[in-house]
Amino acid sequence: MGAIDTPDAGTITVDGETITGRPRRWLADYRSRVGFVFQQFHLLPALSLLDNVCAPLVGRKVEGDKRARGLELLDAVGLGDRANALPSQLSGGQQQRVAIARALVVRPILLLADEPTGNLDSATAGEILDLIEDLHARYDTTVVLATHDAEVAATCDEIIQIADGRATPVERLRVQTYIARRAQDA
Repeated sequence: MGAIDTPDAGTITVDGETITGRPRRWLADYRSRVGFVFQQFHLLPALSLLDNVCAPLVGRKVEGDKRARGLELLDAVGLGDRANALPSQLSGGQQQRVAIARALVVRPILLLADEPTGNLDSATAGEILDLIEDLHARYDTTVVLATHDAEVAATCDEIIQIADGRATPVERLRVQTYIARRAQDA
């Protein structure tokens, strides 16, 4: 969906448009409209938080002021007052918030989040999931979240399990039952 890899078979359609088999230049343009949140935050250590958020806009023509857009998103993730801080001055949860702001600065049609809570404690993970849900509603961006955690999956509107190369929808009841069973075993 992020057009980084080429599928071995089949087609990928996003927002009614087939993205497989497209020329490299077309795919690059498409990727510029996709926000990526990686499990490892991939913030640039020598840049301020604001510069990290604005980095995807370098060399692009955008409506309005780039830095104002970056500050708006830092405010949205609760870090507007830390715009000049360096990533090393933040906790893991705060760094993930900056990574989410960076992914949203391009005003993406699609936000792909790979294990966005994988490196966080449970309280911070909950805050990040709430933040993603809030930003999804505020910016009307489709969010696809990849996770191995059933509790994280249970927060999503739709759950698709991928096993042995096959994608199948999962009934929410089955996920809730799994979580309840796991809680009893703990």
